[in-house]
Amino acid sequence: MLAIVLIAFAGAAAAGLVGAVALRLLRDRSVTVGLTVVAAVAVTAMLAGTLGVAQAMFLSRHDLSVVTTVTAMAAAVSLATALLLGRWVVARSRDLALAARSFGDGGSFDAPGGPATAELTELSRELAATSAKLAVSRERERALETSRRELVAWISHDLRTPLAGLRAMSEALEDGVVPDQARYFRQISAEVARLDSMVGDLFELSRIHAGSLALTPTRMSAYDLVGEALAGADPVAREHGVRLVGADVEAVPIEVDGKEMTRVLANLLINAIHRTPADGTVAVAAELRAGSVVLSVTDGCGGIPAEDLARVFDTGWRGTEARTPPGGAGLGLAIVRGIVEAHAGRAAVRNVA
Repeated sequence: MLAIVLIAFAGAAAAGLVGAVALRLLRDRSVTVGLTVVAAVAVTAMLAGTLGVAQAMFLSRHDLSVVTTVTAMAAAVSLATALLLGRWVVARSRDLALAARSFGDGGSFDAPGGPATAELTELSRELAATSAKLAVSRERERALETSRRELVAWISHDLRTPLAGLRAMSEALEDGVVPDQARYFRQISAEVARLDSMVGDLFELSRIHAGSLALTPTRMSAYDLVGEALAGADPVAREHGVRLVGADVEAVPIEVDGKEMTRVLANLLINAIHRTPADGTVAVAAELRAGSVVLSVTDGCGGIPAEDLARVFDTGWRGTEARTPPGGAGLGLAIVRGIVEAHAGRAAVRNVA
């Protein structure tokens, strides 16, 4: 029995070694070739062991031919089965490759029909999930590209208008044809301040988009944060005849960058004041809700059309086609969203009754 085991092992080991070498040499070939080599190794190992044992047992020539014939038939069936299985797997893989090529070229992935192995089915599911993510990414990229183009066009217009006015006023002052020079100087100063504010907003927005906005979080009270923002916006509110209300502010602790979050509230308040009619009210609230601090600014603009709600925080959106003051550059609310998201928060808007 020991001799039989050793002879069978030696024959199988030799066949396995030859098969391993063949698989290494053919590792870049089709899976059909690999399956055929594996089937051939299994049959050859059995045949080598069987013939070696038969020779050692001194079987008759008839018995040896019978054993050889049976083994040969098994080898033929095994190789044919391996070829069929390999061709089926290759066909499914080719269909999957063609389907994957379609969404790689900008389309969507549609899994090929028909049965497939568990691995190919799992790969199809992963490709489908990747295709969906790519579609969302492409849509987001198209929206960002559209937003960038609109922003460039809008900013170009916004810069051209005050620069043309500054040139006209400076030429009038230079020619000495201005009866009230003090008024022109005040207008020039106001235009320069507006340009400076616009450039500052652009710089802030570029830092946000580049991910280089450095935050220095400190622990403070929401009451103090809102109080500072209300104090800063009060002169603008008085000028427009708008009341500022901050009675519903809880003294909850928050950990934020005070400077950047004050800018968020200032942008929201200034935007709300400009959209609220005279004798209207802008209310600020702060409360602890589900473990998070919710800061809200409610204005009296009368509501935003439902189709525009999703665009309120987009770069360059103003809610009006006018590109002249008091429309602004349309960057304030985009900066609000960028700063809030940098704090791992979320900016949202909704109409209230």
